[in-house]
Amino acid sequence: MKLAASVSLVALALGACSVAAPGPVQTASSQATPDMIVSNQARTPEGARQFIAGVEKDLFDLGVISARSQWVNATYITDDTDAVAAYFGTIQTEKGVNYAKEAAEWSKVAGLDPDTARKLNILRGALILAAPSTPGAAAELNTISTRLSSTYGKGRATLNGKEITGDVAEEQMGELRDPKKTAEIWTSWNNNVGRPMRTDYTRMVEIANQGAKELGYADSGAMWRSQYDMTPQEFSAMYDRLWSEVKPLYDQLHCYTRDRLNAKYGNAIQPRTGPIRADLLGNMWAQEWGNIYDVVAPKGAGDVGYDVTELLKAKKKTPTDMVRIGEGFYTSLGFAPLPDTFWKRSQIVRPEGREVICHASAWDLDNKDDLRIKMCTKVNGEDLVTIHHELGHNFYQRAYNQQPYLYLNGANDGFHEAIGDFIALSVTPEYLVQIGLLDRAKVPDASKDTGLLLRQAMDKVAFLPFGLMVDKWRWGVFDGSISPQNYEAGWNQLRLQYQGITPPTQRTEADFDPGAKYHIPASTPYARYFLARILQFQFYKAACDMSGWKGPLHRCSFYGNKQVGQRLNAMLEMGASKPWPDALEAFTGSREMSGKPMLEYFAPLQRWLEEQNKGKTCGW
Repeated sequence: MKLAASVSLVALALGACSVAAPGPVQTASSQATPDMIVSNQARTPEGARQFIAGVEKDLFDLGVISARSQWVNATYITDDTDAVAAYFGTIQTEKGVNYAKEAAEWSKVAGLDPDTARKLNILRGALILAAPSTPGAAAELNTISTRLSSTYGKGRATLNGKEITGDVAEEQMGELRDPKKTAEIWTSWNNNVGRPMRTDYTRMVEIANQGAKELGYADSGAMWRSQYDMTPQEFSAMYDRLWSEVKPLYDQLHCYTRDRLNAKYGNAIQPRTGPIRADLLGNMWAQEWGNIYDVVAPKGAGDVGYDVTELLKAKKKTPTDMVRIGEGFYTSLGFAPLPDTFWKRSQIVRPEGREVICHASAWDLDNKDDLRIKMCTKVNGEDLVTIHHELGHNFYQRAYNQQPYLYLNGANDGFHEAIGDFIALSVTPEYLVQIGLLDRAKVPDASKDTGLLLRQAMDKVAFLPFGLMVDKWRWGVFDGSISPQNYEAGWNQLRLQYQGITPPTQRTEADFDPGAKYHIPASTPYARYFLARILQFQFYKAACDMSGWKGPLHRCSFYGNKQVGQRLNAMLEMGASKPWPDALEAFTGSREMSGKPMLEYFAPLQRWLEEQNKGKTCGW
């Protein structure tokens, strides 16, 4: 689907895990299409209602075949499937901007009922990238968008001079401890994938900004930030406030991690002060650091007593078994099982003999019950967490499937990402015992809490500045403060400012490292993942309080709690029908996003990190 308002028809991006992202870019032009719903009604409240009714039916019907074309393109990349996806994308998005412009006019009508007014606002701002009315602009934008996604899907890195696929490259980045080899993978991936995109990306931004201005927005970034029941300026202020709340925790983690990397590799590879070398952190984008837990684990407390990957392998679990485990968490809360078609139609493992996009994503192709996931699942602990995350999208999609078309979405896009993440926080030792993976006798005692929390922080906390800066870069690109001549410099400057990260090899403006992160060529807004990191801890604390949990927050599991399931469903089934503070309040009792629950979860770890970092030069 090419409208952000109907995210259930596209692959939903997973940002925080090392696998991630959606189908082709959501774009639009303003060229008229023969069968577009154009209302000839007088500009009255009733005319507005009829206009919305026609639009919802038109886009619903078209969305199903469009979603199928995107699914085929993502799971079987060829020139033909590229063309089919671009074809439907062009038809759909030509409607999109016309409907957006029509909605802007209808929004001016006096006396609109609140429901119609909300739908008109959603429709006006539902585009991700909008092409202008220039003839051919929609086709050009869709062609560029499809080409960028396919370039990423076909991307390769090298290891020891031999070509490897992207998913293998990601796996090797997590396992290798040889700085020469990680630098080779990192550099080859960024060179091979990012560099070829630069010209296309520059042109895409030009077209999209022209389209956004025709819709009355300052630029595409302002259009994105307008979709949060607040002004773009209010959103930016909230965004920065949330970061300021959690930044002290990240600073302590960065300081400690840098010291442990220095101890392992020495000053020549990782200096004791300054930024951290990006390829040493166990992830292609240095966005999550959990893969190098073995490097940073504290003596004594570092061994948490079990390894989820080893537990899965010892029980001979298959990728499908892992998805069944994830489904079981949701059904334990009272949700109905996934439909039989899910198991028949999902891509759970990488198919042989064809190009696919491996980045994990969740799909609802018909806005009813054709739920699917697309993964290249490996039997390891990281993918078990990813599965819990992706299924969160699916169960959310099904919960709101009775809503009208324009409300088939999360309360905001951060909600959609946070649902599965907060469920995945319950992959605790107690939960592993409950599902038969871990012997109760091997549940780590309180002396292991530092290790357990550090392992979580290496993913959850380490991600925060990356989740923040991806869209800060794009907003700068869209508003012109980061010019095409400085795309690479702007990216590296923001990574240094927020993450304290530096590339392992010299970069120039011949490079385009942003393109080596799928969400950039796919034009998937990324602020949602930062918001999701904050929201998931709010949801988690609310669920734990609801279930009567009395112990440390990080050990809570609400597996099997039907009351939590009922309250959760009450929030999920609202979809986008109400402003997000209403949905947040329905489950947590609060109307404001806050980093405080995350700080409460990690409070014991933050105290420990501060003790470890005494006398060290923190910051960069």
